[in-house]
Amino acid sequence: MSLKPLFYDTETTGVRADKDRVIELAVYDPETNRTFERLINPGVPIPPEATAIHHISDDMVAQAPSFAEIIEEFKDFCAGDVVLVAHNNDQFDVHFLRNEFFRCQQELPSWKFFDTLKWARRYRPDLPRHTLQSLRNVYGIAENNAHRALDDVLVLYQVYMNMIDDLSMDEAYALLNQPKDIQHMPFGKHQGALLKDVPAHYVKWLANTGAFDKAENAQLRNCFEKLGLLVPA
Repeated sequence: MSLKPLFYDTETTGVRADKDRVIELAVYDPETNRTFERLINPGVPIPPEATAIHHISDDMVAQAPSFAEIIEEFKDFCAGDVVLVAHNNDQFDVHFLRNEFFRCQQELPSWKFFDTLKWARRYRPDLPRHTLQSLRNVYGIAENNAHRALDDVLVLYQVYMNMIDDLSMDEAYALLNQPKDIQHMPFGKHQGALLKDVPAHYVKWLANTGAFDKAENAQLRNCFEKLGLLVPA
């Protein structure tokens, strides 16, 4: 069964997942064209500097449900073999989700995640900036109400479709999670040198000492093999 992408975004009271809270959560399912969008009462005041960015005020969430009250509905919406796609997911959104689930005494479900910021940085190094709004401009996507969760999610979906072109979610997920080649020697007398400049006799010596038999050096071995400095095992 193919992986199903769901596009999501969070708005929060701040940038620290260990202490700040989710105040808006939105998800878009392009397969069914369904959306999930909820304002969330965080149980704490929203700092003015956060409101200045997303324009969500204390009054707007005063009568909203808590995260605990929407958690089951959110899980039901994201049921199945899904990949949750967000921009800067790995450094931001997923950590807020995990902490909100923890506060509800639940573990985050075994969802897969896909970070479009990580994809853009890896596969569009030609671009000077990789923010969601910068990518929106690059791909000629209409301007929206930036920094509100559902609006950002719908832009994210269009950006994602432009970036991956005709790749399936399965193919894109595999590419993003493929280990990136090591560029510099991570240890030893040639630490910091480009791998291509490491002397072949030193690489052979490392192999003879069993350095490449360690699990943590498997990717380093692969890189030396690609450079022709080491004979494949």
